[in-house]
Amino acid sequence: MTGDTAGRSCPVSYGYSPDVFMRPPELLASTLYVIGGLYGNPFALDAVDTLASHEADAPQLVFNGDFHWFDLAPDVFADIHRRVMQHAVVRGNVETEIATDDDGAGYGCGCGYPDDISDEEVARSNQIITMLRETATSALGSERATMAALPMHLLAQVGPARIGIVHGDANSLAGWDFSRHLLDDPSRRGLNEQFFRKSDVNIFASSHTCAPLLRRFAFDGRAFGIINNGAAGMPNFSTTRFGLVSRIALTPAPATLEVVHQRVFRIDDVDIYVAAVALNYDYAAWHARFIADWPAGSSANISYLQRI
Repeated sequence: MTGDTAGRSCPVSYGYSPDVFMRPPELLASTLYVIGGLYGNPFALDAVDTLASHEADAPQLVFNGDFHWFDLAPDVFADIHRRVMQHAVVRGNVETEIATDDDGAGYGCGCGYPDDISDEEVARSNQIITMLRETATSALGSERATMAALPMHLLAQVGPARIGIVHGDANSLAGWDFSRHLLDDPSRRGLNEQFFRKSDVNIFASSHTCAPLLRRFAFDGRAFGIINNGAAGMPNFSTTRFGLVSRIALTPAPATLEVVHQRVFRIDDVDIYVAAVALNYDYAAWHARFIADWPAGSSANISYLQRI
């Protein structure tokens, strides 16, 4: 490690306590789509609209952060921003950091990367955020600052289930406590349970780690869960080219949707269906758009082309 904390540390303002969710819900829905990590992919945003059209009743759409990232062209950035803002929105570290100028605090992209991410990877993310600030200024002008005012979390209710919608985890906008290796660590079982006890949340929907997961916890005779859609705007599994959306609903996913994984949570004698649903966007168009904005040798190309 170089000792540089830019990209590895986060502002104190990113933090909150799980008990912030002890409040009435802002959103009521029978079907909820949580869309994290759109990453500036306009074709994935188109695919969200197509996906929603398969539902008998229009689902509540929530974008839980990092809807910008690769949208380097101001016109694409502005269009994605306009369309996303028509729905419920939680800001991610990307939106938070591009909303303000780097004042020397040294937070870089604000990702809070753990030690197993290389210094080179972190440096490239910091470069991307610097370029995106310029794009955001060109695309939005003074409105760029409004992104910092977006909420860090929302509370939704689906039937009897209270859904905590976050970008990172139950403690921080850019927290990693919902990463696979931490959630699956037996020594952290008590801590995992405290996330739910302190928040009165039944299911958390997250995105920040960019790695999909769906975990079920049971204690006190009740079922709890955490779902992370990985990324809506990038592939999530080897040999595939689709993004993922988290679907939380009172009914099973329609047969016309491509469900990657679905589990049923019994909450107050009501079945809540939690699923990772494939988001099949125009891969060829997205690949061409990405290459045009991020040619060989650019920071995003080096870090993300293989996944894309």
